[in-house]
Amino acid sequence: MVQKKKPDARVAAPEPVAPKRRGRPRAYEPEVALGKALDLFRQGGFAATSLDDLSAATGMNRPSLYGAFGDKREIYIKSYQRYRDEARRATAEIFRTQQPIRQRLARIYAIALDIYLSGEEGPRGCFTVMTAGSEAVIDPEIRAMVQDALDALDKAFASCFRDAKANGELPGSAEPLVLAQLASATVHTIAIRARARVPREALEAIVEGAIEVLVGYDDGSPRRTPGPIPHDDGEGNDPNS
Repeated sequence: MVQKKKPDARVAAPEPVAPKRRGRPRAYEPEVALGKALDLFRQGGFAATSLDDLSAATGMNRPSLYGAFGDKREIYIKSYQRYRDEARRATAEIFRTQQPIRQRLARIYAIALDIYLSGEEGPRGCFTVMTAGSEAVIDPEIRAMVQDALDALDKAFASCFRDAKANGELPGSAEPLVLAQLASATVHTIAIRARARVPREALEAIVEGAIEVLVGYDDGSPRRTPGPIPHDDGEGNDPNS
């Protein structure tokens, strides 16, 4: 009779294998992908940006895009909200900082120009003015976001002018909300001109002139006079030159 061999106690039993996780690990970072989508929408707007463009920029196929962010409209809205959050963070401290109104305005406009003139393929201007404003005509949700953005900017400027009025930097007849709306209008015009590739120096001259109108002339020091605005005919020729 053949005897069965007893298992060698010295041989270690195999370790249990951990169960495999279901599904594939996420191959993208949502915040990075949304930033790529934001760049595309700022550059080309809603209509000119296709799902194929978004897929190529984010490295995500269409089903992944839908699963992460929703359809193209939802991606656009999330991108616009991301833009607003970033712009608010960039300017919040300056709007809160107690400074003479002239320096305060100069710093706010300088940051706005940094934002509007940024872009690897050229200045992109303001998301609210350049693209969301157009979509607001037909989309109630985007319209509400645009109106909220405009109101928020007016209120932030109005707070600055109220402080200046209380500090005696503005006359008693000054109306902070009216001044705020004019200050906001200056933000919008430099955004449009930045997108049209007007040079920064010309935009800074506009800003200086706007500040003089808003808070009055100070010590009579010389100011820059805006020169002729270059117009590119598409072939690199400037008729002003």
